[in-house]
Amino acid sequence: MSEYIIGLTGGVASGKSAVEACFHTLGVMVADADAAARAALAAGSEGLAEVVATFGPTVLGPDGHLDRAAMRRRVFADPAARQQLEAIVHPRVRAALAEACRGAPGPYAVASIPLLAEGGGRAAYPWLARVLVVDVPETTQLARLLRRDGIDEALAKAMIAAQATRQQRLTIADDVIVNDGPLEALPGQVTALDRLYRGLAAARS
Repeated sequence: MSEYIIGLTGGVASGKSAVEACFHTLGVMVADADAAARAALAAGSEGLAEVVATFGPTVLGPDGHLDRAAMRRRVFADPAARQQLEAIVHPRVRAALAEACRGAPGPYAVASIPLLAEGGGRAAYPWLARVLVVDVPETTQLARLLRRDGIDEALAKAMIAAQATRQQRLTIADDVIVNDGPLEALPGQVTALDRLYRGLAAARS
């Protein structure tokens, strides 16, 4: 059982997935909020039933699954709709992450939460022992997003603007990985944090 839980967050195209992979390599269990969100709205789930009751049956595709692309467009254009959707999804995601992390082997576990700052920060996740932010300059973030997704600059900037600011994320951080260099620089930084977290978890137990 892992009672010592690290919250991992970062903006779009910050390199959060690469940091997750480094923790996996070190044998650390990482629970992913995006995967938990997909499960919360899976076909036949209570979450999806609540989404349909809130937004109507047009949010479903012909196969009975959530039409995620249509839902994304809808909430991206309507902040009130986004808040309604988040009120359905976020509590389920928080519960699933806490359960997965506490059931993990090892001295600590990581909860990867892309929208940690947007979703209430520490107040919404009081069971997080520390918060690790993957930080990157916005110019680097923009360049990576354009290259990765093949989208135009206006959409890339809109995606970045829709998230918390860099400063808002750094405000809730206990630890920061500055990921503005080559991927080869990440494992060493994560290994150093792994040593720190194992020591802190041992001291708490």
